[in-house]
Amino acid sequence: MRGRFRFGLSVVILTAALAAATAGWTASGERHASLQLLRVSSTAAVTTWDPIASFSTEVFYMANVYEPLIWATQTRKGKTTFTPGLASTWSHNGDSTRWTFHLRKGVTFHNGDPVTSADVKASIEAAADHGGASFIWSALKSVVTPDASTVIINASAPARIDLVASSEYDAWIVCKSALEAAAKDSKYWASGRECGTGPYMLKSYTAGTQVVLAGYQKYWRGLKGHFQNVVVQITPEAITQQQMLTSGQIDLAFYPPSENLKKLVASGKFTKTVAPTSETYVAFFNTTRAPLDNKTVRQALSWAMPYANIVKVGAYGLGTQSRGPVPKGIFPWSKTTPQYHQNLAKARKLLARAGHQGGKFTLNLTYAAENQAEARFAPLIKDAFKKVGVKVNLKAILFNQQWAQAKADPTKAQDIFLLLYWPTYSDAGADNLWSLFHSSKKPFFNLSYWKSETYDKLVDDGAAITGSNEAAAQSKYNQAMRMLYNEAPGAYLFDARVALLVPKGLTARGVMNINYPFVAFFYNVKKKG
Repeated sequence: MRGRFRFGLSVVILTAALAAATAGWTASGERHASLQLLRVSSTAAVTTWDPIASFSTEVFYMANVYEPLIWATQTRKGKTTFTPGLASTWSHNGDSTRWTFHLRKGVTFHNGDPVTSADVKASIEAAADHGGASFIWSALKSVVTPDASTVIINASAPARIDLVASSEYDAWIVCKSALEAAAKDSKYWASGRECGTGPYMLKSYTAGTQVVLAGYQKYWRGLKGHFQNVVVQITPEAITQQQMLTSGQIDLAFYPPSENLKKLVASGKFTKTVAPTSETYVAFFNTTRAPLDNKTVRQALSWAMPYANIVKVGAYGLGTQSRGPVPKGIFPWSKTTPQYHQNLAKARKLLARAGHQGGKFTLNLTYAAENQAEARFAPLIKDAFKKVGVKVNLKAILFNQQWAQAKADPTKAQDIFLLLYWPTYSDAGADNLWSLFHSSKKPFFNLSYWKSETYDKLVDDGAAITGSNEAAAQSKYNQAMRMLYNEAPGAYLFDARVALLVPKGLTARGVMNINYPFVAFFYNVKKKG
């Protein structure tokens, strides 16, 4: 099971001066500015250092150590575009079944070996065979290497290999020698080994406590003007992060208490920018038993949901109401997808039509105890539903327990399950729409347990033609998203946004990227001038 859950809202704070490891504080209380060491605090735990098996929050570090063939970016209009990574150029044939990538010259892995097509082939084949997100390579037919700098990816059907090759999971290029060693030794990665091409090397790791990254001096883009070393303290508690930040122990914090954002902004030390993320919150309705097996009841509760207050209180304003489970800015989001808005009168009317005049039933809602945002907005749902006569019992439990309970026996599970989710790569049709609501025998995250052959076919058909006819795929997905609105197997709460506070003497453009949730690109943290 993938630990894809950020516990709190996305608030990133960069202090005004970045300190060297031994500089500390001067007598006047100011830090000595230096590019030697960036000190960071993050909630990101490490479940594995295996770049192939990785499917959790260690991506926070992986994205600074490894690189893909191409990077996903985004235009101001919200369309996903691509920039060169380890591939300098790429192209595809007319029906997108054959993709050719030409590798960048002169790039080396951290062990000094040159990057060749053999490494790319080995990385992709390993990811497709046993990767944590191996499903993204489901269309892979073969990888051909006509020479050392050319990689040809053949797909079994038209496919958006550019989206797959820029994924934040199972698209990292790893040196072949390390992959071969790992195949012979199941514990190869356990000690914190790596063999990537990124700007930073993994220098040391203390489980659950600290990650130390050292700049790779032969990095193909160079390290001049960038931080040479990064030390990350793994700190799950938000208040502890704030204390470390204000006491000068760290320079960058992920994520101090969201409720203190206004105070920090008011200090006048930061400029603030707000950026979208691909993270979305969903409230699943358990459709396996009464009264939530009744579509009209689910629609009524969708109208009763306090969306505006959830964004205001739960997200501290850092969010926008969702249009279904596809976050804005990620394909196939569409402004034509309808939304529910709180309308208690309509909710009461629908409950009466469904045979529940005045509500008069009780629902059990579970949420992850670690998730600060859910802890804030879950009571709002309880209060709103009470106004239409529906009692809600709230239960905060650790996510792994919540997950186990939900997957064990749906008929005995929760009535409402709150979930924070984001797509593995920038195609939420093949991911979110499938993972969250497809009724396959073992749907990964379908915690509504809703089943519809019509919906399944729309999603499957959309995925099958995305690579050859994106417009037609969008049409299929639009129909599927409208079904999710009408059938209401879940309530689609909000898409999270990130507040980035940057001091006057620092630039942090590109540190956050909507296509790479839970990642901070340390290479992009710079001093002005």
